[in-house]
Amino acid sequence: MNQSHQQDQELQTVADAPDQFFRELEIQFLIHELKDPIAIIETGLRTLLEKREKFGPLSPKQENTLKRTLRNTKKTMSMLNNLLEIGRSQSGCFVCAFFRPAKSIFQIMKDALEIMTGPLAEEIGKYQGEKEAIELLSQNGILLDISPQTADIEMFQDEIKFCQIVGNLLKNALHHRRNQVEIKMAVEDKDLVLQVSDDGPGVEPEHQEMIFKRYAQVKECSIVPRKGHGLGLAGALILARCLGGDIKIESQKGQGAMFRLTLPLKLEIGEG
Repeated sequence: MNQSHQQDQELQTVADAPDQFFRELEIQFLIHELKDPIAIIETGLRTLLEKREKFGPLSPKQENTLKRTLRNTKKTMSMLNNLLEIGRSQSGCFVCAFFRPAKSIFQIMKDALEIMTGPLAEEIGKYQGEKEAIELLSQNGILLDISPQTADIEMFQDEIKFCQIVGNLLKNALHHRRNQVEIKMAVEDKDLVLQVSDDGPGVEPEHQEMIFKRYAQVKECSIVPRKGHGLGLAGALILARCLGGDIKIESQKGQGAMFRLTLPLKLEIGEG
């Protein structure tokens, strides 16, 4: 086949591509381009909060406003990163390495708290050891149940995508809890099993499939109307399945919800 004929075929393939392909490409490009200005905003807010000797003191109201703005900036960046990882997963892009999921979960929890609450994350940041921090979490209704045997387990997976999945599950639980969130981690055969439970309003069985669909929300399952876009759980499920796993929910209305994430300890090439 000569080069000219091959180029004609490639152009014809692009011309025949569905409009959806171009829309998704434009969305991915937009998401990528939005990261830089948002990162600049986040850096500016941190600078004002952390370098007061250079930029001047802040009143309590100014400090609270900046901290609230910073938390929402981090939420926005988290959503953009989540959408980018979904696109990479669906394109078969994985960067796998060995890591300890128990250690990652602890950092994910700190990041989720910083986005969702702020003050509790600041308190945890004062502790050097995980034991003291876990005790503080327990006092605030956040329970981590990781056995010593499981704590040292390593898995060969895409850690960034793993953190996105678990982070979405934790933020969902923190958003909907009344008083308590519980995280349990175990190993079953060749799978890591992570359960994230909350004591919130729960989800009726007929609505459980809908909460995993992008841009769909079930207002009836929340005490307070949600202000998100229905992307967190949908994105978590897409990522989990791309990594060879799955997410299931067990819930009844008014009785909280438990999300069960299952992932292979070792992602085989081509499995996602």
